[in-house]
Amino acid sequence: MRIGVDRESYTEDLTSFCRKKVLALRSDLENYIDKCPQFQSSFQPLEVLPASAEIIRCMAKAARLANVGPMAAVAGAIAELLGEELSGYCKDIIIENGGDIYLKSRTKRIITIFAGKTPFSNQIGLEIDANEFPLGLCTSSGTIGQGISLGKADAVIIKAKTASLADAVATAAANRIKSTEDLKLAIEFANKIKGVTGVIAIKDSKLAAWGKIKIIKLR
Repeated sequence: MRIGVDRESYTEDLTSFCRKKVLALRSDLENYIDKCPQFQSSFQPLEVLPASAEIIRCMAKAARLANVGPMAAVAGAIAELLGEELSGYCKDIIIENGGDIYLKSRTKRIITIFAGKTPFSNQIGLEIDANEFPLGLCTSSGTIGQGISLGKADAVIIKAKTASLADAVATAAANRIKSTEDLKLAIEFANKIKGVTGVIAIKDSKLAAWGKIKIIKLR
């Protein structure tokens, strides 16, 4: 996990604060999995126990909206909950957790897109205006990375109001892509989910996009 904040908000105490928060989130998740092992293994949404920890409820909600298992939202949920905690102390926040990002910024940001061996990798970026923050920007792939994907997309990038939702929908949309002919199907799936504001789907030399998406050339 990479965490960046504006210089004027940074203090040495933030480092230990972030570490404690992330360890607490992980502990809440592990404790719940000990009680309900299916939370870790299910590929379908699950109802969670009453009075579950915040991260459990966050992941379960995103999973229901995207119709995937709750672990599809874990990286985005951790970035999101940590980002929300830091929002009380920092003006600008970028948390990157294995391709899943929480963003809060006073200025526009450009996020470079990496999509494996496709011609788009590191050649294009997604420009996001300052008035759109905070938001989540998450990526799923069936050809790169260690995350579980049932598809063969090189990259599906979801922009959403929360990082947990973006993470879950990125997984669900990427699962639907086996060939370039499936790009439209994935886009149509994602754009129907409330809270999703933009989609980019990449397979081989083809790219499809929908929503509030501004793609710029980097090189």
